[in-house]
Amino acid sequence: MDDPAAPLSNNQPAPRTPSSSSSQLNPPPAVPRTPQALQSLAPSRHIDRMINSNHHQSPSRTIYSDRFIPSRSGSNFALFDISNTPAEGRDDSSSAYATLLRAALFGPDAAGVVPPATPEKRNLIQMNPPSPNIFRFKTETRRSMHSLSPFGFDDVVTGVHHSPVKAPRKVPRSPYKVLDAPALQDDFYLNLVDWSSHNVLAVGLGNCVYLWNACSSKVTKLCDLGIDDSVCSVGWAQRGTHLAVGTSNGKVQIWDASRCRRIRTMEGHRLRIGALAWSSSMLSSGSRDKSILQRDIRAQEDFVSKLSGHKSEVCGLKWSYDNRELASGGNDNRLFVWNQHSTQPVLKYCEHTAAVKAIAWSPHLHGLLASGGGTADRCIRFWNTTTNSHLSCMDTGSQVCNLVWSKNVNELVSTHGYSQNQIIVWRYPTMSKLATLTGHTYRVLYLAISPDGQTIVTGAGDETLRFWNVFPSPKSQNTESEIGASSLGRTVIR
Repeated sequence: MDDPAAPLSNNQPAPRTPSSSSSQLNPPPAVPRTPQALQSLAPSRHIDRMINSNHHQSPSRTIYSDRFIPSRSGSNFALFDISNTPAEGRDDSSSAYATLLRAALFGPDAAGVVPPATPEKRNLIQMNPPSPNIFRFKTETRRSMHSLSPFGFDDVVTGVHHSPVKAPRKVPRSPYKVLDAPALQDDFYLNLVDWSSHNVLAVGLGNCVYLWNACSSKVTKLCDLGIDDSVCSVGWAQRGTHLAVGTSNGKVQIWDASRCRRIRTMEGHRLRIGALAWSSSMLSSGSRDKSILQRDIRAQEDFVSKLSGHKSEVCGLKWSYDNRELASGGNDNRLFVWNQHSTQPVLKYCEHTAAVKAIAWSPHLHGLLASGGGTADRCIRFWNTTTNSHLSCMDTGSQVCNLVWSKNVNELVSTHGYSQNQIIVWRYPTMSKLATLTGHTYRVLYLAISPDGQTIVTGAGDETLRFWNVFPSPKSQNTESEIGASSLGRTVIR
């Protein structure tokens, strides 16, 4: 719209309105026009255009509009359907939406639409003008991003329930218990710690195996292999009290831990056995002789099949949770996946550039496999064995020694060696760090998880076992772990 305060041009006729006569708007040329008359006529024509929708435009001049900002007192909020009472015949969803929209537009304290300012309110505002410093910082205006959404006003909007934003879970940075473990070897290729389903920890120290009951803190010496042999790996059966012990002489001993009695000894390997993995009654053993032997403890034979494929020592073995796939890692930087019936790997992954000892199957997603590389690699890689695809890679900055997945949440723990000797709790799949735990002064070569899935134990060449609470309890459990404050302190395992 043209500026209404500007004088009208003499060579164009003024707009004609029904309320004014032609003699007033277009006087004869002989009648002089005074400036006062023009000033009084111009505002009247402007107001007439604003309030009269039937005014006629001049046929000789086009009127262009700029923008129109009405007075708030003339606004009709009913057009936006945000009145206090919902319209009749409107469903509940529209009413709830109108309530949310009103809260978003006018704030959580608005019970309804703010009415236009009355003359009394105008006088009150004139008597108490607001502070001129309109950009002054106020702490109450600092809100989180989710509070800016209409769905953030839980106290105003009734009938709409929203789950609160969870605060980041805090992981204790210190171990709640430390066990001295003399003669715990500093050897990357061994697996000397495992935690049973009956809450008993088995630890290989030198040529002996010790059992530590996590409920009673009782220590039991299970076996002594003698001066000519040493323990290279230990592995609990998935159920029961049977413990497999791999020795430096290439033999596997099966022990009944409840009676501290050896059941049988199985041969087949020529060199030390550094990796063991159970699948029901099937026991897999990986050796420095590059082979993997499949043993059925119900059969008379020492082994039922031999898996060949690695070109160096086998240092990592893990069965999937459905007992259909076996993952193996070796000092040849290879990660292989075998099925129940093959003697050759069905999947081969060669992306790692160092020994693969750390292997973990996800209990949450079928076919999801994690693996970690040694000092020259330092990466955790994720694989989908169902589609035979490489999913992602994370450089941890240190040698990856072990991996274990939480059964309760979609998180995993990695332990590391050169050069930071740290323990990291990761959230998958973002691989964001929840916590970095330090305390070991040597490589964290050994890792096991408690049967309730909340606690991990780590072992290192500094001859200590450290217990950490890193994972939350299952949603179905409201009780604390059996390993409680009564276990605090530092004791010796042998």
